[in-house]
Amino acid sequence: MIKQDLQHKNAFGNKLSRRELLKFSAAFAASRATLQATRALGLSKDDRVRLAYAGTYNKPIDGGGGNGRGIYLFKMDSISGELTLVKLAAEARNPSWLSIDPSGRYLYAVNEISDYEGGSGSVSAYALDAISGELRLLNVVRSEGAGPAHLSVDASGKYVFVANYAGGSVAVLPIQNSGALGPAAYSHQDKDSVGSTIPSDAPAGSFAFSGHDKPHAHTIQAAPGNRFVLHTDLGQDRIYVHRFDASTGELTPANTPFVSLANGDGPRHFVFHQNGKWLYSLQEEASTVVFFLFDPVTGSLRSEQTISTLPAGFRGTSFTSEIVLSIDGRFLYVGNRLHDTIAIFSIHQDGRLNYIGETSTLGDYPRHLSVEPGGNFLYACNQRSDDITSFRINKETGQLTFTGQYTALGSPACLIFLP
Repeated sequence: MIKQDLQHKNAFGNKLSRRELLKFSAAFAASRATLQATRALGLSKDDRVRLAYAGTYNKPIDGGGGNGRGIYLFKMDSISGELTLVKLAAEARNPSWLSIDPSGRYLYAVNEISDYEGGSGSVSAYALDAISGELRLLNVVRSEGAGPAHLSVDASGKYVFVANYAGGSVAVLPIQNSGALGPAAYSHQDKDSVGSTIPSDAPAGSFAFSGHDKPHAHTIQAAPGNRFVLHTDLGQDRIYVHRFDASTGELTPANTPFVSLANGDGPRHFVFHQNGKWLYSLQEEASTVVFFLFDPVTGSLRSEQTISTLPAGFRGTSFTSEIVLSIDGRFLYVGNRLHDTIAIFSIHQDGRLNYIGETSTLGDYPRHLSVEPGGNFLYACNQRSDDITSFRINKETGQLTFTGQYTALGSPACLIFLP
């Protein structure tokens, strides 16, 4: 038998080391697998690309840096999950939360500041080109309170709801025909009834009691059906329920105007299940999720379960951040800051949660989690380590596997995808 001495060479004509050869082979195999997956799904290279936007901080918040400059445009490869930075799409002041209207033509961003027109925060409206991803500023309006931390668009695409954390207020901003925002059609100030500085349900040894100095409206969005709008107040340990008049934008108290969470636990964000009847509320200072049954006719909420977002035996301080569902509604994910993990829950047929484990975000202070529209990848915005990490979702088990991809970005606060 004749033996051939195969010499593998690099681009400079030098013989490759065994390590270099293995690295090249792995890269080639990954590229080939991606190509095969693309062909199997009948996708072209363009079909694989999805646009995403990331909001950042350019002024430090919660001990993080101010290393961002505004809203950044990314392209996501729907097969590999890789995020590629395209450019800074819009310079802005602390655009820490973003939302796209149902038509996909407009993007709205809070500006988490407190010095706009006499002590308010603001909201910016942008026209969005769905092909290029370009953003064009339409206008900026008052958020009717300091430090807006969250906003959402109603199902009709006619109103933006905004929650002002520092100001403890919420507002409804009408969307004009051009996509620009008008002055508030309604605003409301949360008052009195501040909760305890010591959370009832926090882990032993926790010092997570930062937000009970006064009311702090934290999140606001319409319930499925667009008949009710809910907002949390972390400082008051309440979830408010409002009837929503889509013709005027006015909010009025529902039959039961609010439900109270455990004293000091600090409700932050919530998410509705796809069935429209289950609501999961995330408590920032207690590191818990509370499962509620929601009545879409009356707007009432009934607590069914409280469960920790941290592993058994955890001791010390951690703050939860974001709560998201898998696309099929079978799993729920929660970000734990300081613990720097993503808690994973399965959802039973009755809506109750079962804690099945956690995955490290491989970054520092995961402020936001996002599941891309295909349901294959979850992303963590690690505010203090200036990066976004990505994880492949096992749709059968809900488990997360790190893709190996770190996307550098200064002080990321929020990541959203075009539908």
